[in-house]
Amino acid sequence: MNMPFYVSPEQLMKDRADFARKGIARGRSVVVVAYDDGIAFATENPSRALHKISEIYDRIGFAAVGKYNEFENLRVAGVRYADLRGYTYDRSDVTARGLANAYAQILGTVFITESKPLEVELVVAEVGATAEEDQIYRLTYDGTVADEHAHVVMGGQAEQLGRKVSDGWREGMSLAEVLRLAVSALGSSDAPAGQRTIEPHQLEVAVLERSRPRRAFRRLTKQALAELLAAPAGGDETPGSAAKPQAAEAPGAVADDTAGAPAQAPAETPDDTTAPSAEDAPTEDAPAKDTAAEDASTEDASAEDAAAKPAGGTAKPAGDADPPSTPGNGRDPAAGEPPQD
Repeated sequence: MNMPFYVSPEQLMKDRADFARKGIARGRSVVVVAYDDGIAFATENPSRALHKISEIYDRIGFAAVGKYNEFENLRVAGVRYADLRGYTYDRSDVTARGLANAYAQILGTVFITESKPLEVELVVAEVGATAEEDQIYRLTYDGTVADEHAHVVMGGQAEQLGRKVSDGWREGMSLAEVLRLAVSALGSSDAPAGQRTIEPHQLEVAVLERSRPRRAFRRLTKQALAELLAAPAGGDETPGSAAKPQAAEAPGAVADDTAGAPAQAPAETPDDTTAPSAEDAPTEDAPAKDTAAEDASTEDASAEDAAAKPAGGTAKPAGDADPPSTPGNGRDPAAGEPPQD
């Protein structure tokens, strides 16, 4: 009679864990990142029929890596659990924590009792009214539940991608920024020597939006994803380049205009004031002298020629328009005596 082959429980659990980890590492990574208005899910998945990111309930999302048929069965079981609990009690009683506990029981039972563990790793996330109320739970192949904060990476080169996401993530990031970070991390997984570019049609991206009234889950289309991925590059450059010149050039322009205007105004004002005074003063004085000379010559001519020219002598002021060379008499000595009428 052959004796059964004995394997210690420690060795058995280790072999099962290694088997599950190898199967999960062969899959493409999934990045879950929190942003200012919710939680974003991103993964490289060219298929449009086989989804790795799905909706479980109103404000609960689901993401998985590993064997598709296994985590798809878990997703369907989670949807049924949420629908039954929400119908029996209330929709607010369906939480990500309760769903994570249900998944943990299934995964733990299969890992211990079955000969083959499930080659899956799950993330269950729920978006709350505020960022502090967001919940992200990570479940491994053996039923272990981990409460994650802000971001989590699973599948593939999870540790390497997790460090890159952790270095680039900061609180209050926008949707475009976290998607750019997630895509950059996913592109670095298969190209250690350089960055690999992933096109929008090769990505599967969904979000849990805090601002949506009831169903927070929304799957991003290829066009919307392309716009979001292009927005940060233009947004980071355009606002920065527009803000810096305004901050650097605008004050300088104002200072130049302010300093230059007074410098020119005093230079023009004295010129305008002195030029008329220098040019117009002789013009104003000359008519005054001519008028005095004409009045004096007219009086002398009237006194001497009063008898000879009673009325016609007054018609000669037109000829006296030129100033007389000899004041005192109204005639030019070189011209001789005026003709008698």
